[in-house]
Amino acid sequence: MPEGDTIFRTARTLGRALGGKPITGFRSTYPLLTRFDDDTPLTGQLVGSVESRGKWLLIHFSGGGTLATHMLMSGSWHIYRPGERWQKPRTDMRIVIENSEYHAIGFRVPVAEMHTAQSLARDRRIPGPGTDVLSPEFDAGAAVLRLLALADEEVGDVLLHQKVLAGVGNVFKSEVCFVTGLNPFRTVATLTPEQAVEAITVARRQLKANVMEDSGDTLVTYRGRGRRTTNESNPSASLWVYGRKGEPCRRCGELIRRRIQGPDVRVTFWCPRCQPMPDGSKIDG
Repeated sequence: MPEGDTIFRTARTLGRALGGKPITGFRSTYPLLTRFDDDTPLTGQLVGSVESRGKWLLIHFSGGGTLATHMLMSGSWHIYRPGERWQKPRTDMRIVIENSEYHAIGFRVPVAEMHTAQSLARDRRIPGPGTDVLSPEFDAGAAVLRLLALADEEVGDVLLHQKVLAGVGNVFKSEVCFVTGLNPFRTVATLTPEQAVEAITVARRQLKANVMEDSGDTLVTYRGRGRRTTNESNPSASLWVYGRKGEPCRRCGELIRRRIQGPDVRVTFWCPRCQPMPDGSKIDG
């Protein structure tokens, strides 16, 4: 599933292609989106802005509607020039938004909804800007309180709660725990307030580092560079622990371990030497 950095970059690219330009065409395979367009035609409206909210992407139209999409595991947005050949089959198309310069295609987008400002504010699944770690409105102090409130849950699980830290996914969860030296299987109750602050700080720093632009092309914001948390440019050394089961820790040489965690059965990677349990107990992996 795309994490917050991927959705942020997607929103930024869509905003550059669509923002402030009149819509010349809209179509969708989803009946509710088509019904909205029939009742309130999007053609002729402007795209006011495109924003990310954690793992949600919001396209705001000048008529007051907002298209909210969630990629889950299969969805993606592409940008093409008119007439340019699509890189995915037309059977995968779910949404098309066109203007005179660009066509934005949502391929296999599994969740797509139209909202008013009121319904968007009421939707509890879509996080507010204050919980999105990449938003200028992110409230770190409130995030620390939300994290510490889940005292009986394991740290690795809580970092994935989008109501705690919108945008953090499975990769960043493991990487944040490693950088902060926190065992992902310890409970939040064992954290000090200082450790909670550090986890929030590192999570935001890591995601922000992965949305920095390194291209002069305003419609190519990432140019194939893989996600990095180690500050190493070598792709084989870009992550500390994620996906590295059985490989030596980059800091101490201990073998990285992997274990399924939590009710959502998410995979977690960690170094048992760099990330010990606070009571000295061992976690099998």
